[in-house]
Amino acid sequence: MTAPADERTQKPDPDAGLMARVREGDREAFRELYEKHGAAVSRYVVHFTANPARAEEITQDVFLQVYRARERWEPRARFTTWLYTIAHNLCLNELRRFEYRGRIRALEGSEDDEGPPAIDPPDERALEGAAVVSGREIEGRLRELLEGLPEKQRTALLLSRFEGLRYEEVGEVLGCSEQAVKSLIFRATQRLKEGLKGWIEDE
Repeated sequence: MTAPADERTQKPDPDAGLMARVREGDREAFRELYEKHGAAVSRYVVHFTANPARAEEITQDVFLQVYRARERWEPRARFTTWLYTIAHNLCLNELRRFEYRGRIRALEGSEDDEGPPAIDPPDERALEGAAVVSGREIEGRLRELLEGLPEKQRTALLLSRFEGLRYEEVGEVLGCSEQAVKSLIFRATQRLKEGLKGWIEDE
């Protein structure tokens, strides 16, 4: 007999038990959650904010909020949905602060404003082949395009394609329907394809 199409949405949340223990003050369970999801959250933060220098601090803030809100947690949604909702909000706050600092510096006419920190500066010793150089250039172009996506499109694409969340979970993070998520991802993908024309040769 064929399983229902939405069977996977019925599976129990593997993190619910850990979070229930965290709610009771179990620090070991909290450490397990951090070790399980910390690297993925940090990766999401880097992709979203384009600020590796702040990623670790923001990631720690995410889990600090999880711990502080532990007594209010209820297993209505999957833990990862709740976790990335917190991460998403903190990323937006970070971008707003960055934009605010940028506006203030512009008004002050600061001469030492060097703009956002560089991401993964190339190692000259490693750039010995044209293919390596090309690969780094394409990677840089992709990051530039990701940064230029509208906030909801970028979030939907990163959570779905990079972090593996289901459309339903992405919709819960963004507060929209699954169909809206699909539309956001489609538009984001099209913009990336358009922006990479001339950078990647058609097969």
